[in-house]
Amino acid sequence: MDTLSYKTISANKATACKEWVVVDAADMVLGRLATKVAKLLRGKYKPNYTPHVDCGDNVIILNADKIKMTGNKWDQRLFFYHSGYPGGQREVTPAEIFAKKPERLVEKAIKGMLPKNRLGRQLFRNLYVYTGTEHKHEAQQPKVIDINAIK
Repeated sequence: MDTLSYKTISANKATACKEWVVVDAADMVLGRLATKVAKLLRGKYKPNYTPHVDCGDNVIILNADKIKMTGNKWDQRLFFYHSGYPGGQREVTPAEIFAKKPERLVEKAIKGMLPKNRLGRQLFRNLYVYTGTEHKHEAQQPKVIDINAIK
């Protein structure tokens, strides 16, 4: 048996074929959108996926102010953060985050689904979230994709 014909090819920074894609988040459920976008950022839909390399796409999300959450999650879910001072633990609901900055809620959901290491921080920099339908990345000629068509 010729074992040399079964070499595993690992992607690296030079061989990763990164693309720019646009996702319209209007009337989409936040968690379902976030899982698919996290997979796009990670590159798991590509045949040359390598776990330790940034081989995912650059993702632009539009209409972040038109997302949905099912059930009573707008008011019952709580996010915690700490000011750094004793007794400084604070809690905030998604409705409060959405009222101040809607794109922050989408970013927070996607960031939680990425690895918690240097690679995850690098992948998160490939995400661009906007509230309207306009973005400043026309020079990259992004492809518009239907996130619901992705399995």
